[in-house]
Amino acid sequence: MEFLRNHQLDIMLYMSGVCGILAIISMMPKFVSRKRRSLLSLMEVASLLLLNFDRLSYIYRGDTGDFGGIMVRFTNGMTYFLTLLIPLLVNYFIWDLFQDEGKMKTRPKRFLICEILFAVGTLLIIITQFTGLYYTFDTQNRYQRSELNFISYIIPFLVIIIQESLLIQYSDRLKKGLVVALTFSIALPTFASIIQFLFYGVSLTSITMCAVVIVFFIYTLYSLGDEVGKARTRELQFYKEAQEREKLLFEETTEALANAIDAKDKYTSGHSMRVAVLSRKIAKKAGMSDEECDRVYFSALLHDVGKIGVRDDVINKRGKLTDEEFENIKLHPVLGYQILSSIRQSPYLSDGAHYHHERYDGTGYPEGLKGEEIPVIARIIAVADAYDAMTSSRSYRDALSKEKVRNEILKGMGKQFDTRFASILLMMIDNDTVDQED
Repeated sequence: MEFLRNHQLDIMLYMSGVCGILAIISMMPKFVSRKRRSLLSLMEVASLLLLNFDRLSYIYRGDTGDFGGIMVRFTNGMTYFLTLLIPLLVNYFIWDLFQDEGKMKTRPKRFLICEILFAVGTLLIIITQFTGLYYTFDTQNRYQRSELNFISYIIPFLVIIIQESLLIQYSDRLKKGLVVALTFSIALPTFASIIQFLFYGVSLTSITMCAVVIVFFIYTLYSLGDEVGKARTRELQFYKEAQEREKLLFEETTEALANAIDAKDKYTSGHSMRVAVLSRKIAKKAGMSDEECDRVYFSALLHDVGKIGVRDDVINKRGKLTDEEFENIKLHPVLGYQILSSIRQSPYLSDGAHYHHERYDGTGYPEGLKGEEIPVIARIIAVADAYDAMTSSRSYRDALSKEKVRNEILKGMGKQFDTRFASILLMMIDNDTVDQED
């Protein structure tokens, strides 16, 4: 205690500097409500003034000059007043917490009682300045407690008791950690006041009150970080849900369009979906990522979208096509590219439609691309498309046997098909896993 008595002026100076900085910082966080920012800033300013007035009361103690006499009386009066004002601001701070975090609508009457006690306490301080109710000054201009000085401790004590009762009663409305921290912080000045009353010349009450205000500021920063974290989590969850909805809409729209394409040709119902599923299987076995496999799937699903622009009589013709009709059929990759290239957010979609009739040896159409010049997606779709075409019944023939299909794929390796993807399909045919679920 002797150490505190000897160094309390330096401690007050240091803590007042901290409060001054925090008073400015308190107004900065925009995520905190304007009301709470204002309360924090006012508490910090009040703490700064309390420490400095209390400090000045010690500095001018014993100064018998006219200015010294004025300063001692003024600083002591302000110290008593600010000791009442800070609990009042804490009162408003707690009510703001109950409103904001506790969702409380009706203000308990005990908050009003605290305000009345503050008014009574302020009136008694004013009376003290003229009557010596709380304290007097001797001929050496030194502060002396009066017999009724204990009353000045009772009023802040009652305010703190009321605040503690509110925290206990409505503890379920606030976080458990916050209630514990507030309960301890608010009670601390009470114990400090008892010690100060017993040990004359120690301003422990002022120091602990300022410490409590600093704790409130730290809590607000912690709460702010917590709220920002929750907001970030909500934002990510919302973004994830939006992505899922967007993906589902994309899938449903793509599948609906694929069904519309297949409906144009009564002999190829389900062709686009089967090619898409098989293409994804091949891509997966080729070691592609899930995202790449999805791209292959959706591109394959729309690989025949250009058939929308082909005449129905050509698509559904029985028997061999004439040269003119075949040229009309050969337009569907270009038409498909023209349709899908307008979807700029998914440029890969047009690769399957545009290049799935290119051949690995460069003899395909519409561009006559060769080997690695053909996009990977199109090379995969070309193999899957050929397989489904051969294993499906058409207007001019029945479905081919498994052995015949295998031989055709084998013959086309390095000519019609990319050897890598054709080999994967052959392995699937041999293992009888083409139609298995992944």
